[in-house]
Amino acid sequence: MYLDEFSRKSRHTRKSKTGIVHEYSRCKTYIRFRCDNCGAEFERARSKMSPNRLNNNYFHVCENCNAKKFAQRKGVEKKQMWNMTASSSTPISRL
Repeated sequence: MYLDEFSRKSRHTRKSKTGIVHEYSRCKTYIRFRCDNCGAEFERARSKMSPNRLNNNYFHVCENCNAKKFAQRKGVEKKQMWNMTASSSTPISRL
């Protein structure tokens, strides 16, 4: 689940060709997610993700969980939902 977006500023020092040492800063944007498998919060750099996946229409899985196993389970849940008859009294939200 997409939670929010924030940026971090980092400061570095470097030495120029003439030997002068100076500081510079870089700003990097991160995205905070909640894992749809275990519920833990995690962060990823925005530059490492596709812009299409930065919403709640996609599932987000942390690095501690097995994403392939999660995807297989979600596929089974969708298949069970589409195999139900129209006269079934089971609510779709239970699947």
